[in-house]
Formats: sequence, C-alpha cells, structure tokens
Amino acid sequence: MIDDLTAAREQMALSLSFHIVFAVLGVGMPWLMLAAEWRGLRTGDARWTALARRWSKAVAVLFAVGAVSGTVLSIEFGLLWPTFMERFGAAIGLSFTLESFAFFIEAIFLALYLYGWERLSPTVHLLCAVPVALGGMASALFVTTANAWMNGPVGLITGPDGRLVATEPLGPFLASTAAPQLAHMGLAALLCTGLAVAAVYAVAMLRDPAKRDGYHRRGLAAGATLGLVTAPLQVLVGDWATRAVAEYQPAKFAAMEGVTRTQDGAPFHAGPFEIPRLLSVLLYFDPNARVVGMDAIPPPDRPPAAITHLSFQVMVGIGTALLALAAWAAWLYWRHYRRGAAHPGTRRGFLLAMALAGPAPFVALLAGWIVTEVGRQPWIVYRVMRTPEALTTQTGLATYLYATIAVYLALSVGLVAILRRIARGPTPADPAPARAEEVPA
Repeated sequence: MIDDLTAAREQMALSLSFHIVFAVLGVGMPWLMLAAEWRGLRTGDARWTALARRWSKAVAVLFAVGAVSGTVLSIEFGLLWPTFMERFGAAIGLSFTLESFAFFIEAIFLALYLYGWERLSPTVHLLCAVPVALGGMASALFVTTANAWMNGPVGLITGPDGRLVATEPLGPFLASTAAPQLAHMGLAALLCTGLAVAAVYAVAMLRDPAKRDGYHRRGLAAGATLGLVTAPLQVLVGDWATRAVAEYQPAKFAAMEGVTRTQDGAPFHAGPFEIPRLLSVLLYFDPNARVVGMDAIPPPDRPPAAITHLSFQVMVGIGTALLALAAWAAWLYWRHYRRGAAHPGTRRGFLLAMALAGPAPFVALLAGWIVTEVGRQPWIVYRVMRTPEALTTQTGLATYLYATIAVYLALSVGLVAILRRIARGPTPADPAPARAEEVPA
C-alpha cells in the first residue's frame, strides 16, 4: 500500500493527465470546426461543411468529458490539498471565476451551434462558432494562469511577523511565468488537435486507398495545416519558456538540463551527445556564461532530477521531429503547387508520417506537464509552501486513487468508442471529375 502523500500526488497526476488530453482537443477542435464551415460558405464546397458537421459532434462529446474531468480536478484540490486552498484560494480564485464565465459562454453558444444547423441562417450559424472557439481557449488559459502563479507566486502580502495574511487576486496574471506558459499551452492545444485530426484521416487513407478522395484530403489538409504551422511556433515559445524557467526556477532548470554542478561554459546534452558550452550560448548568448547547477540548490529543495530530465528530453526530441516534419510537408506542398508533383495526400510515406505524428504531441504534452509539476517539487507553491504541508489529514487515500483509475478507464473506453462511431459515419461523395479540384493548403 502506498503512503497518502504519494497516493494524493498520483491521483492529481492521473486526473490532470486524463483531463489535459481531452481538454486540448476540446480547445482546438472548435477552431477547425469554425475554419471548415467558413471554408464551406466561402467556396460552396459541401465537403467542408460536412467536415464541420462531423467535427461539431466530436466537439460536443469532448466538451462534456472535459467539463466532467475538469470538475473532478477542481474538487480534488479541496479534498486532497485543503491547506493549500485555505491559504491560497484567494490567489487563484479569480482565475477559476473567469474560467467559469468562459465555460458558460462556450456552453451556451455550443448549444446554439449544435441545434442551429437547420434553424439559423448560414452566417449567424457560423458566428455562433466564434464564441465557442474563443471561450474554449480562454477557459484553458485562465486555468493555466493559476498554475503559472504556483510556479512563480507574486502578490503575497505578509504581516509584521512575516506570516502570510493575504494574496493579490491579480497575482496569476502578473506572475513572471504566466506569459510564456500561456503561449506554450495555447499552442500545444492547437498542435495536438491539428495532428490528431490529420492522423485520423491519414490512417483512413492508408487503410483504404479509395478514401483518398476530396473529403478525406480536406480533413487531412485542415489538420496538417493547423498542426504543422503551429509546430515551429511552439519550438520558439518553448525556448522562451525555458529561459523563463532558468531565470525564475533555477532548480527546475538544473533538473531539466541535467546540470549537476554550477559551471561557466556549460555544455548542452542531447541524449547521449554533449556539445561543449552550447547551453551557455543558448541561454545567455555567451559561451562562458555561468549556469546554476544542482549543487547550488539545498538538498531539501532539489526536485527529482531523473524523471524531470528524461521528460524534458522527450519533449524536446518530439518538438524537433515535428519541426522536421513541418519542413518536409512544406517542401512537398511547394513541389505540388509549383512543379506539379504528386499531392502529398496521395503519398504513402507522407500519410504514414502523419499517422505516426498524431500521438506524438500528446506524449510531448504529458512530458511537459511532468517537467512543470515534478520539476517544481518539493513545493506546491514555489518557495512558499511545500507539498506535504498542503496534504489533507485524512488517511486511506490510496483507495480513492484506485477508484479514480477504474472510473477513468471506463470513461476512456466509452469516449473512444463514441468518437470512433462518429468517425465511421457516411461521407459525402466527391463532385464529378470535371469539377474536381485539388485541396488547397
């Protein structure tokens, strides 16, 4: 039987991992849905409208699952970490309040969108999708500000004796870690969604060559465009976020990069390879700059280095691979449109690459959250409250962990079955060959 602290941490990790996977799809899918319907209205191509209709069903399912799992996650804060909520609830309260408003806006307009296909004019129906997309993104980012504040707390008000007496409600929006973390999370949602959707159509086209029609190629093109355009941006934002970690959370950065000792001209480790002085160059543009290592951190304040470093390496490796895939895809589309080469959607190698790329950003997403959360340990609020101090006094938390695992397994099976059923629905036929056209990038 595991101890209560481990059980509580594992339950939060499980709940966050489950929620974040489906939440990012719930955030990203409305943007694809909106783009597809707009494209259908603009071109008169019924295949784009058919994609929007099908994706709207997936959005409804993902919205429901995200709402339920997000509620569970919020309740767990109070049940498992009551001392944290008692002392810092005011600090993150505004973030969750604004998230609730964004959630209700999204829910209202999603209902109008789903039931308005035959009841609203095409333009009004399209406009209903705008607050759905904006509300979903805002909801995710408001919650992320609370986590950013836990990584870089500001606005703490102390009394004459040095004890905490109040917190600034705007703290989550003023935290030094907020801007890069928000950008990183928003792009991650779009990246995961785009490549997941592209992978669905790539797999279908690989299994059945007859499905390499205009409908499936449009679905592939929409997802691939969103995902592969986002990939280079995510690499740049990831570099920004890493610099912020190095400045404000040196212990986490030392664990991420595997820097065991403070040194001038620190090398960069890429898997088994070591490049002298490169880490100092990347961080400070100075080959002789000093980089703080784990030896400068007091032993009680050091995070688990092995898992943090491995997770960071996985995230960086996947990001680099997706950047290469984006470059290859851009070259293939350039050859197709400029030189008349075969469309990428007909190339088995490209379809296979897109199918394999589908789960990759989700692995990177989970690895990134491991870096964020495990790398902050032993603090629940960085340098203010340690994780064991926030734990509930209730015992037997392992039982709740096992029950949560069972519930999430059942929910995952049901959700996948529903999404597969939606994906297998009938698809519209392509127009006559004389009117056929290539899918725009």
